[in-house]
Amino acid sequence: MSESKAHIKIDGLTMAYGDFVIQSNLNFSINQGDIFIIMGGSGCGKSSLMRHLVGLKRPAAGKIIYKGADFWGVDEEDREKMMRRMGVMYQSGALWTSMTLAENIGLPLEIYTDLSAKERKDIIAVKLALVGLSGFDDFYPSEISGGMQKRASLARAMALDPEILFFDEPSAGLDPVSAKLLDDLILEIRDSLGATVVIVTHELASIFAVGNNSVFLDPETRTMIAQGDPNRLLAECQDIKVQKFLRRES
Repeated sequence: MSESKAHIKIDGLTMAYGDFVIQSNLNFSINQGDIFIIMGGSGCGKSSLMRHLVGLKRPAAGKIIYKGADFWGVDEEDREKMMRRMGVMYQSGALWTSMTLAENIGLPLEIYTDLSAKERKDIIAVKLALVGLSGFDDFYPSEISGGMQKRASLARAMALDPEILFFDEPSAGLDPVSAKLLDDLILEIRDSLGATVVIVTHELASIFAVGNNSVFLDPETRTMIAQGDPNRLLAECQDIKVQKFLRRES
């Protein structure tokens, strides 16, 4: 796909905390409709890259471009508008434990829209149905399983009908069956909403099941060493670090 059709373009990105450089000279594109995997060994900066992409951390250098607009180059008001087109599912789920599932999902709608209570209720019902949680509106997070909490968090990430969904370790802590169900749900949502999905994960089953594009971050050289379809990288990439990661070899 050509650069002009890239949904997100990373151009010379350097991530750092003070003088400590996490990753430098990152250059890759995420295309519309991709399920894009950010992968690499522990400490390589996967979650840091996610924080940069969703607006929680400013790059030390380089650009993050959404549909041709420099995310960190626009003014704060325009950047906030761009952020509202994103949905984020955090690793822990990050549901408010004192709120019901309906209240959790409705919170973004209440804050960022002028919808009436009835309109919000209708949207909440649709989002819960999309993730298979119809009828659980009045349940609290502590009253449902870990897999259901992940799905509820996904429903909240979709509350504002985002163009891009970001997932940080969505399968973390789930048993294999629940993880497979979540993978299937991510594929269904991408296809039904036409959203671009960016996932931080180290779970190989998920990487190969859902990913069609990826970047591999290396903690030693502190830069990217591979990009592309994970299944193609497994078959063709000659880098030993990438092969060991994708084959779970020591």
